[in-house]
Amino acid sequence: MAQTNPSTSSAFDLSTKGGRRRAQHDLIWSDHGFLRAAFSNFHWIEPGKMARANQPSPQDVRRYAGMGIKTILNLRGKADTGYYALEKEACGQNGIVLVDHRMHSRQPPSREQVRVAKHIFETIEYPAVMHCKSGADRAGAMAVLYAHFGMGQPISEAVEQLSLKYLHVKQGKTGMIDFFFQTYLDETRESGKPFLQWVEEDYDFDKVVASFHSQWWANLLVDRILRRE
Repeated sequence: MAQTNPSTSSAFDLSTKGGRRRAQHDLIWSDHGFLRAAFSNFHWIEPGKMARANQPSPQDVRRYAGMGIKTILNLRGKADTGYYALEKEACGQNGIVLVDHRMHSRQPPSREQVRVAKHIFETIEYPAVMHCKSGADRAGAMAVLYAHFGMGQPISEAVEQLSLKYLHVKQGKTGMIDFFFQTYLDETRESGKPFLQWVEEDYDFDKVVASFHSQWWANLLVDRILRRE
């Protein structure tokens, strides 16, 4: 289930100079925050209500608060990292609720992840921003689910959230997400079965994983060059 404002590990205790220094180093260097300094990959999914972005810095969180953002949905999940400690602190300081819901970039969502996503969309306070590390893959998957559950878009339209426009590379292992949604479209082309009903009754996670084939050059780009999480 989603976790709201869980406790931060003492490994990055921000009340100490050493802990804060380690946290900042983790955010900027280990998590490649320096690459995101001038690019947040911020886009509205539903203008004024739900947006998507990459990992926010404390400065980004303050900016979001100034925009009226009430909830940040962290798709990386709770983590014993500096970037997480700093994000949690910044949310607390700026009156934003931090909700953790771990998604994956190289495998399709599970039934439970889909169920929890729908519940989150129905219960969080808006406006909200969802993010992963790069704002491309996990944010893309969750954006498709939001466009469908939150906005009523058919999956065939909602999958436009998985696009190179958002730096999503569907030819690599991250294309597993696209393949999941395409499998739904293919299997229900004649029946028109609703997406959630298909997930609950027909979705075969292992079959989707076994049937997907990525391309080597795209894996090199995603894993080695872009270093996606």
